[in-house]
Amino acid sequence: MTKLRQRMIDDLRIRNYSPRTVDVYTRQVASFAKHFGKSPERLGVEHIREYQTFLVETKSASWTRFNQTVCALRFLYRVTLHRPELIEHIPFPKQQKRLPVVLSRQELATFFGAVANLKHRTILMTMYAAGLRISEVLGLQVSDVDSDRMVIRVQQGKGKKDRYAILAPTLLCQLREYWRISKPQSWLFPGKIPERPLSPSSVQRMSRKAATRAGLAKPVTTHTMRHCFATHLLEAGTNLRTIQLLLGHANLGTTAVYLHVATNALQSSECACDLLAFSAEVQTSS
Repeated sequence: MTKLRQRMIDDLRIRNYSPRTVDVYTRQVASFAKHFGKSPERLGVEHIREYQTFLVETKSASWTRFNQTVCALRFLYRVTLHRPELIEHIPFPKQQKRLPVVLSRQELATFFGAVANLKHRTILMTMYAAGLRISEVLGLQVSDVDSDRMVIRVQQGKGKKDRYAILAPTLLCQLREYWRISKPQSWLFPGKIPERPLSPSSVQRMSRKAATRAGLAKPVTTHTMRHCFATHLLEAGTNLRTIQLLLGHANLGTTAVYLHVATNALQSSECACDLLAFSAEVQTSS
């Protein structure tokens, strides 16, 4: 490991960045250096610009990959290399605005029914019923499930924030059945090594296979469960501010995206009237 890499890792850890972020940032900086065969200390504005162009035009990098690279390089030059004058030459990319995919309740029932493994099915049901991210559900301890207060404690979720999620009675029954059979001790969903939680990749693979077995035409990921949670709550009449708190969003605008997919929000507006039927009536009367 080079001294620069170690110094960047130390800078990230001192600022309490998550282990995943530390890994992502260092990998993106390593890719940047490897592209030119030089240390980032010897690279400047034109190299950064050339690499960004390479990612977009040659690699057709996703927005996520491009954004991770930008964040990593901005941190490297601002904090580790103390060259803040380069930051303005590393602009953030414009993010594509895509609406989340949401399953109906019937589609969800079909999906859950296609998950044969009890642990995997309980994980996905917990993500849906409590609105958790995959990292949050796999980070749960047995002690985080509070059946007396009917809440689930999410410790150090995204943004290093604690919060409480709802524990619905049906989910509690599912968790109790899972606990009765699996008997987890520390981690609620341990991996092959009991001292470690299950890996996200195994749940993601299983989720894709279950969606195929269920015959769902919509693309389904583990994060779809969280989208369904927010949308179904909104359709049931829960106010947006409450959903924001349950999801752990820092900005209400992030939560507001579900207004674009909730059926009641779409159908309650004046523009939702049947304009084609109205046009047909006009033609008939004339």
